[in-house]
Amino acid sequence: MKIKGAVLDGVGEDWRITEIELGDPVHGEVQVRLAASGLCHSDHHIRTGATPMGTFPVLGGHEGAGVVTAVGPGVSDIEVGDHVVLAFLPACGTCPSCAKGLQNLCDKGAGLLAGKAISDGTHRVTVDGRPAVPMCLLGTFAPYVTVNQASVIKIEKDIPLEKAALLGCGVSTGWGSATEIGGTKVGDTVVVVGVGGIGINAVQGAAHAGARFVVAIDPVKFKRDQAVEFGATHTFASPEEALEPVRDLTWGKLADVTILTVGHLEGDMVAPALTITGKAGQVVVTALGDALNKSASINLFELTLYQKRVQGAIFGGIGPREQIPRLLDLYRSGALELDKLATRTYRLDEINQGYSDMLDGKNLRGVIVHSDADY
Repeated sequence: MKIKGAVLDGVGEDWRITEIELGDPVHGEVQVRLAASGLCHSDHHIRTGATPMGTFPVLGGHEGAGVVTAVGPGVSDIEVGDHVVLAFLPACGTCPSCAKGLQNLCDKGAGLLAGKAISDGTHRVTVDGRPAVPMCLLGTFAPYVTVNQASVIKIEKDIPLEKAALLGCGVSTGWGSATEIGGTKVGDTVVVVGVGGIGINAVQGAAHAGARFVVAIDPVKFKRDQAVEFGATHTFASPEEALEPVRDLTWGKLADVTILTVGHLEGDMVAPALTITGKAGQVVVTALGDALNKSASINLFELTLYQKRVQGAIFGGIGPREQIPRLLDLYRSGALELDKLATRTYRLDEINQGYSDMLDGKNLRGVIVHSDADY
């Protein structure tokens, strides 16, 4: 199938809309006609080189939702016409990690940036006759995808696909960072550093879990103002500015959970997060930084004597097959806000503008909505 998609030809390049060749589904795969795709910062990390790729071109996009149009042999429980969300992490259900209940760490995810399909190790996407790497083996910056069933979560048909698309990464990751990995309890103080497409959902998750104080930190006033709409009780421009007010609010106890959800993580961001976190508290590191950066600033005296923890988080610490249906139930009940998350929608050919708006702090999450012209 010949379709168009947004690809990167190398580090520092703009996204380019071009014709791509998409393969048909083989054993264990399905093809999906996408309604929408989220513009996540993780794709921008490929453009900057922070996430190194072994080869280009790359077909971007790893948040998407749509309708199944074809099913390969060996696919179970998915049929043509089903509405689905694509999870950026596969969940096969049978590997050692999945068997231990760690579907968000499924072993099938080892090749997400290599571009070779889970089913048979070949490429499903080619650009100008060259094998291309679909981001997270999805490549949702295109109107159709051919993906393994391990990455496909069936949903009920009354859920708007434009909203459901965001559950494939940003909503699930942020919400779970507060509720699952962070373990927020009623009465806790939670600090969220970085209020973008993931951080805003950490704010939502912390508020839903019953935190007494939800402190949102971001240098962009628009994002601070939006955080209040999503459940933040206090906002500040930096961790340093927030430290003394948080100390006063909590009678000196400081935060129970601090969540790092900045757009690009630097090693020197960990120490301020630890400082604003109280005794036996936890710093949840959800943000991505440069893959080659192996240094982080941590006060070891503070870490040991105050029994603090630094914990990594991917997909919010919970498998997509459990998290996505649960969050959709919360959306249906009104406990999860999805309708206001997409600050602006874009056409596929407006993708560079969408990322420019993200970097300029003009949106919480931009969304590409596919039109008839794309199909």
